[in-house]
Amino acid sequence: MRSQNPMLMAVVAACILSVAACGGEGTPIPELPAAQVDLPDPEPLSGWRRWAIDLVLEGRVWQGARSGFVALVARDGRLIHASLAGYADIEAELPMAIDTRFQMASMTKPITAVAAMILVEEGRLHLDDPVARYLPAFADMQVAILDDEGEVVGKTPQSPEMKIRHLLSFASGIAGSGFEPTPLGQQWRDDGIYAGKGSLAQRIERLPHLLLLEQPGTQWRYGAALDVMARIVEIAADEPLEAFMKRRIFDPLGMHSTYYGKDVPADAPLARLYTQDESGKLVPAPGPTLRPPDWTPGGSGLVSTAPDYMRFALMLWNEGAYNDTRILKAETVQTMKRLEVASGVLEIFEIEGLGFGLGVSVVADQARTVMASRNGDFWWSGAYGTHFWVSPETGVALVVLQQNEMSETGGPPIVPFLVQQLALTD
Repeated sequence: MRSQNPMLMAVVAACILSVAACGGEGTPIPELPAAQVDLPDPEPLSGWRRWAIDLVLEGRVWQGARSGFVALVARDGRLIHASLAGYADIEAELPMAIDTRFQMASMTKPITAVAAMILVEEGRLHLDDPVARYLPAFADMQVAILDDEGEVVGKTPQSPEMKIRHLLSFASGIAGSGFEPTPLGQQWRDDGIYAGKGSLAQRIERLPHLLLLEQPGTQWRYGAALDVMARIVEIAADEPLEAFMKRRIFDPLGMHSTYYGKDVPADAPLARLYTQDESGKLVPAPGPTLRPPDWTPGGSGLVSTAPDYMRFALMLWNEGAYNDTRILKAETVQTMKRLEVASGVLEIFEIEGLGFGLGVSVVADQARTVMASRNGDFWWSGAYGTHFWVSPETGVALVVLQQNEMSETGGPPIVPFLVQQLALTD
C-alpha cells in the first residue's frame, strides 16, 4: 500500500470530526451497466471509507462552503458507492438527486478529444495533420516574441507548424483562459473566442489575427485549443459537433441526459450555479451561466449527470468499450493516455507531477503531486468544480459534481481530491 498523503488525510479527519453527528443512511447506488459484463463483482469500499466520503460532502454543505454534491465511485468497471449531499437549488429547496444536471464546463474537453480520436481511427484526421489543412488562415498565425515583462516586442513564424496533436495536448501556443496574466493573454480574452457573439465557426475565424504565446509543441498552456479542435471535428465529419457527439458517443453509451445547455429540457433538474461574495458567503452566481444557444464550443458547454459521465469514464477505463459498445480501439485510448507533454500542467496553481496526453491530464510523477494518485492515472475537471478520475492501476473511477464558480474567496475545490483519496484501494 502506498503511504497516504498526510495533508489530505488531516483535512479528511477534520471534516469527519466536524460533521460526525450528521451521518445518515447511505445513498442507494443507481443501476448502471458494468463496463465489462464478464468481470467478477469488485471488492466494495470499506464501511469507514463510505462513511467518510459521505461526511466530507455533507461537511462542506454544513459549513456553508458549497451548495451540494453528487459523487459516484466505481471499481473494476462497476459502481460501488454513491453519495448525495445538499441542494441543487438552495432557494427552491430542491435537493441534489442522482439525475441532477450539471454544467460540466471543461469536462467537455475529454469528450471533444474522444470525438477527434474517432475521426483519427477512421482516417478522416491524422494527429500530425497541420491545423491549416482544415483552417487555412491558421497557417499565417505568428508567434509572439515577449520581453521579461510579457510585453510583445516582435513576432516570428510558426516552427514547427501547429498540428492536431498540439491542439489535443494543449501545446499549440493558443491562449484564451482567464488564468493568463500577461497583456497578450488579456488580448486573447478581449478579442478571442469568448468575445462577442457567433457560431463556433464564426468565433474560430476571429483567432488567426492573434499572436501565439509560444511555438507549437514547446509548452502546455490552457486556452481555446479544444474549441479549435471542435471546429476541425465538424469539418472532418461534415456534421455539426453536437450531432456527431450524440450519434457517435452519447447514444451508443446511453448518455441520454448529456447535451449542450441550449437543449436542457424545461423540466430538467439543472443545478443552480453558486459562488462566494467578498466575505466568502455562498451566493447564487450572477447573470446567465449557460453558453449562448448559437454555438457549441469544444472546451465547455455540455450539461450532464453523474451516471452519464460515469459511463464515459468507464468507457475510457475499459480502453474504449462500455457494456459491449466500442467507441474507440484499445490502442487509441492508450495513445490518449500517453504523455505528449511531460510536465508543467497546472503549474500556475502550484501543482507538480502532472503531464498531459490527448484531451486528459496524466499523472507523470505521483511522488511530486499533492493529489492521491498513481502514475498513469488520468483525469480532468471543470471550472464549476466538476471532476472525473480514472486510475488504471487500482481499477478505480470516480465522478464528483458540484456547481460552484471559482472565486478568490471560495477556496480550492478540494472535495473531489478528498473523495479520490478515500476511494483508492487499501
